Amino acid sequence: MSTWDKRFNTDEYVYGETPNAFVKQQAPLFKQGMRVLAIAEGEGRNAVWLAEQGVDVDMWDYSQVGLDKANRLAERRGVTLHTRLVDLAEADWPEDTYDAIVCIYGHFPAHVKKSVVAGVNRALKPGGYFVTEVYSEAQLAYGTGGPKQKELLYTPADFAPLMDAFKTIHFFDGTVERHEGALHNGESAVLQYIVQKHHSIEEL
Repeated sequence: MSTWDKRFNTDEYVYGETPNAFVKQQAPLFKQGMRVLAIAEGEGRNAVWLAEQGVDVDMWDYSQVGLDKANRLAERRGVTLHTRLVDLAEADWPEDTYDAIVCIYGHFPAHVKKSVVAGVNRALKPGGYFVTEVYSEAQLAYGTGGPKQKELLYTPADFAPLMDAFKTIHFFDGTVERHEGALHNGESAVLQYIVQKHHSIEEL
């Protein structure tokens, strides 16, 4: 059983059953009928909320236990998810497929971060949005959640490859209060980033 399978192998939803506050604040962005991909989505709290907004949700995670819990949560809420077991280190990203991609607290080694950023660029349709909130390196001083290894945390430079192909809609590097299940609790150092893929070369 993988580390994430072990973490999720409980009746409790360890990060809670309600969506991340930053994602919820973006409700006006998610229009009915959009196709949205939620990556590294764990037990599905954000994916289920997205489906409740009327969007068509694909959910990727590396834990089958997490995917199963997400489907159970979706069933309880009366929505449907399209779940898929995916190792983001080896993901086959489709081209120009999604209206939005959401990544909440997806923390990866450096080479996987690069692959994910490239995958987001490939998989978003022109005009599509990438929405993410992750812990910054400053989170090591807070101890209120997230990885303890600096490599798995983020700096703004991790998103630099998106700058040319995307328009920045929102960027924040600072502290927020987060109370999400048993594992995210208290003042937290985060990076928030929303970018929109340019529609055409003329926008560059």
